[in-house]
Amino acid sequence: MPKIKFHKIAAVLVLIATAAWIATGKFSSVGSASQEAEARQEEAAPERPAELKTVRVAAPPRLQHSRTIHVSGQTAADKRAVLAARSGGVIQELAVEKGTQVAKGDLILRLESEGKESAVESARQALTQRQAEAEAAERLAESGNIARLQLDSARSALASARSALETAQAELDRVMVRAPFAGLIDSVPVEQGSAIMQGAEVATLLKLDPVIAKGEVSERDLGTVNIGDKAEVRLANGEMIEGTVRYISREASPQTRTYGVEVAIPNPDGKIPAGMTAEIEIRAETVETVALPRSVVTLNEAGDLGVRTVDANNEVAFHRIDIVDDTPEALYLAGIPADARVIVAGQDLVTEGEKVNAVKADENLIRDLAGSVIGKTVQ
Repeated sequence: MPKIKFHKIAAVLVLIATAAWIATGKFSSVGSASQEAEARQEEAAPERPAELKTVRVAAPPRLQHSRTIHVSGQTAADKRAVLAARSGGVIQELAVEKGTQVAKGDLILRLESEGKESAVESARQALTQRQAEAEAAERLAESGNIARLQLDSARSALASARSALETAQAELDRVMVRAPFAGLIDSVPVEQGSAIMQGAEVATLLKLDPVIAKGEVSERDLGTVNIGDKAEVRLANGEMIEGTVRYISREASPQTRTYGVEVAIPNPDGKIPAGMTAEIEIRAETVETVALPRSVVTLNEAGDLGVRTVDANNEVAFHRIDIVDDTPEALYLAGIPADARVIVAGQDLVTEGEKVNAVKADENLIRDLAGSVIGKTVQ
């Protein structure tokens, strides 16, 4: 009898076991049955709620604050005049120099008269003679001793003499240049004894009290600025001075679409010069605001600047803001509802409509972040 090898016997046994398993009919559903069982277990298990994000909120107090408009500009003289010679000639007297303070009507310079004074005196004597002749003619005409035509001739001669005197006096006045207003002589480009032509520049006169800070406001800010509004002006040397809006242009610059504004600043001693760089802060209308740190402000998906708040249902909302003032301590913002709870921490991690876990912030948080300006009424 031939010997049967062990591996052949093992193969037969495996074949028999496989045939028996196939006969059960369960071979095709082992994987899917396992998945279905897991699915039934997941359906039977209770649903676990999603974890809510935690944010910190605060209800900042309301403040009355003046809207501040920041304008870059420079100082300028209240009045500026370039004085010119009204006649040609040689300068006989130069009464001023650079830096001289003058009053209205003060003499600036005098040219050589060249016989103009004699012409005035001669015209004055002629006028006196014609006046006497006209008076005599009037008396004779009243008594009927001269004809009416002779009286008219005497009156005409008197009028001509008066006109001649006025002309001679005007010619004499042209040799003198006088100050048209009180101010400071800023430059004198001529010297005594030099010859000048008619129309030549002889001096520059500035009126520096008040000194004017000039700037331009945008179309958006124009409606909030009024004549008489108070303003603070910071000069390039760091000096801070107060002034008043005295003029607002009613025509926009065609290049920038901005409107000129002038702020008058008292300058009795003339220390503030013209042409100095100035930063102007105009205090306009007073509005209701809240003071918040800059870190609270964020952007929505549309790129609008605003703050995120939480409503009574702890859902996030976004409110666009109007920046009324920007100070070193805080931003003064309008446009935030009175009952809003502002998200002061975590506002960039949530979106509008999302439900959150709102935790009340420490009462001193906003006060500390805003530089202790909360609760103060600012001018």
